[in-house]
Amino acid sequence: MNVHFKLTVALLDGIVADLRRPHPFAAERAGFIGCKLTKCSTGTLVLAHTYISLPDDWYVDDERFGCVFNSQAMRAAMQFALTNDASIFHVHLHDHSGLPWFSRPDIRESAQYIPDFWNVKPMLPHGTLVLSADAAAGLCWYPEIKKPIRISRITAVGFPMRFLGGNR
Repeated sequence: MNVHFKLTVALLDGIVADLRRPHPFAAERAGFIGCKLTKCSTGTLVLAHTYISLPDDWYVDDERFGCVFNSQAMRAAMQFALTNDASIFHVHLHDHSGLPWFSRPDIRESAQYIPDFWNVKPMLPHGTLVLSADAAAGLCWYPEIKKPIRISRITAVGFPMRFLGGNR
């Protein structure tokens, strides 16, 4: 199954700027992206439309991880999904050049909390993205499939258009 994730250049630039803001104790920031979905000839097209930034007090001081967010962050993302009939994609930044990938804790933890979004939007896929300075990678969970699917293409539309991951 192919998943193509699209967002605007302006939305991407805003997300990256937010994720690069320093935090008093967290080594990295995270956020959520609200998305709409449609079927297309090659699979699923995910259209990102809203970024949910996490306020400083929604982070937990946990030295084991670069970023831990609290239940307020999850409630806000779940409420957004419910109110806006949206898929939710968690996003964070590995600030280097080149194609990023998820750390083992990223994969383990996202496998724990991404399915929680099915409590409010059980028929929609949800997922996670990791951005770098010039690329991106992502995973998408479908309700009927237990393992995540690698997002096959990530595109930022606008000027200049950017092909961030997958079939570049």
